[in-house]
Parts: sequence; C-alpha cells; structure tokens
Amino acid sequence: MTSSSHQGIRTVLHPVSDLSAAKAVYAVLLGVPPTTDSSYYVGFDAAGQHIGLVPGGGPQGMTSPVAYWHVPDIEVRLAELSAAGATVTEPAHDVGGDRLVATVTDPDGNVLGLIQDR
Repeated sequence: MTSSSHQGIRTVLHPVSDLSAAKAVYAVLLGVPPTTDSSYYVGFDAAGQHIGLVPGGGPQGMTSPVAYWHVPDIEVRLAELSAAGATVTEPAHDVGGDRLVATVTDPDGNVLGLIQDR
C-alpha cells in the first residue's frame, strides 16, 4: 500500500423514487433539515456525516446506497484500486463546488465511491 491516506467514509448517497417523501423521512431520522435542497439532490449534514438523496439513482443509475470514502488524491487512489483488482465504473469528474467524485466496483461488483474536495 502506498503512503496516500484516506479520510474515511463521510458521505453516503441513497437512490430514492420519491424525493419529497424520502426528504421527510430522512429529516426526521437525522433530526436536521436539508442543507442542500433541489429537484435533483437533497443533502443532509448530521453529526459529521453527509447523507444524500438522489432521485431515480441520478445519472449514474444507482440502485442501492453507495458509501463514499474521502481521499486526498482521487487519481492516485483510483490507480491503486485498479492495481488491486477494482474496476473503475465512473472516472473522476467534477460535480461542482470543487469536488471530484468517482466510483469503482470490487471483484464482487459492490460499488465503492471516492470523493476529493479541492
């Protein structure tokens, strides 16, 4: 393993079919109102965690929740994961707000997310 570190899982995105209904449930569950509230994404920040709701699984077509590891260098981590046997399914790309995201699948097809804040 190289010297690049990870900063842990701090973000989990959930695909939802009814954004309004899900927003109400998660607001009660987390005990806080959304910090981001749009027609394509609702995000909550609670106890150091970011929980996001993505209608219809978003452009990446999520079908189950995806945990995102925060890393200092997303390209280095993607290369390390590929060398270890993961498959890049969504290359690093800017999603706005100086944030890069990417996803890989492990050998069993589980989706793993990466986030780099610049």
